Amino acid sequence: MSGGHTAAMNKHPLDRALALAHSDLRVGQFTGATSPDYWNMVGPFGGTTAAVMLQAVLRHPDLLGEPVALTVNYAAAVLEGEFELVAVPIRTNRSTQHWTVQMSQAGPDGKLHVTTTGTVFTAVRRETWGTSDLPMPEVPRPEAVERLSIGPARAAWLQQYEMRPILGLLPAEWNGSGDASETRMWVRDAEPRPLDFAALAALSDAFFPRVWLRRATPVPIGTVSITTYFHVDSALLAEIGHGFLLGRATGQQFRNGYFDQAAQLWSEAGVLLATSNQIVYFKE
Repeated sequence: MSGGHTAAMNKHPLDRALALAHSDLRVGQFTGATSPDYWNMVGPFGGTTAAVMLQAVLRHPDLLGEPVALTVNYAAAVLEGEFELVAVPIRTNRSTQHWTVQMSQAGPDGKLHVTTTGTVFTAVRRETWGTSDLPMPEVPRPEAVERLSIGPARAAWLQQYEMRPILGLLPAEWNGSGDASETRMWVRDAEPRPLDFAALAALSDAFFPRVWLRRATPVPIGTVSITTYFHVDSALLAEIGHGFLLGRATGQQFRNGYFDQAAQLWSEAGVLLATSNQIVYFKE
């Protein structure tokens, strides 16, 4: 086994999923591949797709500042195998930068077809006044909460997270009697890894679909678009390290085949790290 291959195998599963090779043809063009570690039944876990879209911006040589907002639109299914990413800074000011990101894969015709699009906003943050109007809910400490057992084999991504649900487990019976969509849980990478923006982007999507809880019916679903806002800088993320995050997710409106899902992530110290909203398709 070559030394390079050994090093890759020794990386954290998320780092393997985020691994990108820069193209010599164009600045901001990368190639990568889906990861079996984060497979989710019929495709990759959407959180890692969002994270790898952000990673293309973080790896770009012209990056200014740090991520503030990330929007990812899942235009088509991402298939197992290689993909191409292109990150373009479309506007750069003194302290802010706007990006577009596009993921493509080769189709049966041999041509590249777009599967995922996104936008990223980065900025050089300034020290200013600040506060939060969204305090962390009062919950038991992580060590007082039982860890969720590993999920189904077809959802390998569940094995990559240590989840300790406090409220809002999946229904014990799929009998259509659901009456609430809120989940509260402690969560972190199952294999220790320092927290960074890419990991935070993935964690923002680490919740079961709200419609499953609200209806207690396992209907087919698919995220159409997710936006994540980052409220911290890399220095604070480094302080958190491998600590638990408290995640809260709830549905807001379910109608005509779509529902929206809001989520928040706090550090153990009660600092609001990220908030996200997504729109999800569901089928009767």
